[in-house]
Amino acid sequence: MTTYALKAENRKETGKKVKKLRREGVIPGNVYGKNIKSFAVKIQRDDFIKVYEQAGETGIIDLSVGKQKHPVLVADVQVNPVNNELLHIDFKKINLKEKVSASVPVVLVGESPAEKSGLGTVVQQINEVQVEALPSDLPEEIEADTSMLTEVDSAILAKDLKYNKNKVEILLDLNSIVAKVEPPQEEKEEVQEASEEEVSEQETPEEEAKSEEKSAEETEQNS
Repeated sequence: MTTYALKAENRKETGKKVKKLRREGVIPGNVYGKNIKSFAVKIQRDDFIKVYEQAGETGIIDLSVGKQKHPVLVADVQVNPVNNELLHIDFKKINLKEKVSASVPVVLVGESPAEKSGLGTVVQQINEVQVEALPSDLPEEIEADTSMLTEVDSAILAKDLKYNKNKVEILLDLNSIVAKVEPPQEEKEEVQEASEEEVSEQETPEEEAKSEEKSAEETEQNS
């Protein structure tokens, strides 16, 4: 079982003082978990980034705070949407003998015969799935094999994903569509244009009423 070491310090800074920490390259965070009282920490930004790039949200991190070590997972990373600055990190303390839930990325592998022959394009609809497993059994990623996609509208369902079903449970409807072959965009546009033309050719209720009145007037004039 691979674990990743990360050092942190207890944090007393709150409010405006947290902004000063960030300017100094330090990220505020919290550690929470089952049967423990949540506590505040601070971590060097560069140290966290190095570990997070390797561990992601499913790798076990040995978080050292003072003389204590806490096995944790990265539960949440808050980022400024404007400049991508790291704002806050939540760590979830875990029991290595108890199952936990985590988000795992879904990665497309292989080559779709339908896409290769130009019949359509593979569109991924689910990019990550929530799973449950022992911390040591959490996968870094789950593969979806696109070689089974042979024609338009063929799809990969959650039950088709490649993972150790004896150790990992996907918390998702197994009939959910993960990826699907969509027809070429041109065909979609042609169908949409045809539909719009049909709608435009149809008379509105007001137009139908006017047509009926006009027909009635012409009938009276001819009679």
